[in-house]
Amino acid sequence: MYDNSMKIEFISKSQNESFARVSVAAFVSQLDPTLDELTDVKTAVSEAVTNSIIHGYENKEGIVKIEASIKGRELILIVEDNGIGIENIDMAMQPLYTSKPELERSGMGFTVMETFMDSLQVESEKNKGTRLIMKKVFNSLS
Repeated sequence: MYDNSMKIEFISKSQNESFARVSVAAFVSQLDPTLDELTDVKTAVSEAVTNSIIHGYENKEGIVKIEASIKGRELILIVEDNGIGIENIDMAMQPLYTSKPELERSGMGFTVMETFMDSLQVESEKNKGTRLIMKKVFNSLS
């Protein structure tokens, strides 16, 4: 059982990326994170949501779902879409790989998420969507 949890969903518009980032940051604030910890989470959320919008839905309208849960000092964060899915997860997770080179994407989204969170799990099925499960333990003291 979790100590606390929240769920939000929103239309896959780039304007909603900042809403997602700030919403998760507000939820995480109950753990009294350091500024660095909070920035890590906000950056990971930003990358995950941007991936859903650009790659999952290919800038078409869909729904992005975020679920955040706290258990002790650990944040469990799930970002999910019902987009086109990822054909080859291993390839997609390689630094500098992008499926959209014409958009001048850096191909660093998953690398950034892995760097700033303690763990990243990617589940995806072609034409059904993608689910990212990220975890981070907060070392700051309340």
